[in-house]
Amino acid sequence: MINDIKKDADTRMEKSVEAFKNQISKVRTGRASPSLLDGIVVEYYGTPTPLRQLASVTVEDTRTLKINVFDRSMGPAVEKAIMASDLGLNPSSAGTDIRVPLPALTEERRKDLIKVVRGEAEQGRVAVRNVRRDANDKLKALLKDKEVSEDDERRAQEDIQKLTDGYIKKVDAALADKEKELMDF
Repeated sequence: MINDIKKDADTRMEKSVEAFKNQISKVRTGRASPSLLDGIVVEYYGTPTPLRQLASVTVEDTRTLKINVFDRSMGPAVEKAIMASDLGLNPSSAGTDIRVPLPALTEERRKDLIKVVRGEAEQGRVAVRNVRRDANDKLKALLKDKEVSEDDERRAQEDIQKLTDGYIKKVDAALADKEKELMDF
């Protein structure tokens, strides 16, 4: 019973950390990365479709992404979707390919991005703590129903706290890596 609660808390905390890492991977640094365009959705014959399903995105050089659209008629729609996104990118058509140059980041923009990443990190920590709270509530319910002893419940809460501390360290480590990546020129 207690082990099930611990396993559930562990997997949910892991998912929270992965969601945080996925979220900050979308925050752009000075380098081109195909994952930058993961959140872009294009209207494909009336259906919102992720860009990844309509085109291949590759890195041409350190500051340029190359998009090869499978259906050539969708080129203008893909360009429009990229311009409409909040990434601040201006794609340009070059024959069958679309090139997306990434402008250099200014110092001020880097600091703004670090604030955004820190906010995401705090949300990640809150998500991990919410999982801890849920697990502790389940343990208290077991204690109330007299299914476990007070000692077992206290030990389990300590184990869940150790799990929480470990996952918060993972969030902090990912945050430190991203901040370093943003500040490198």
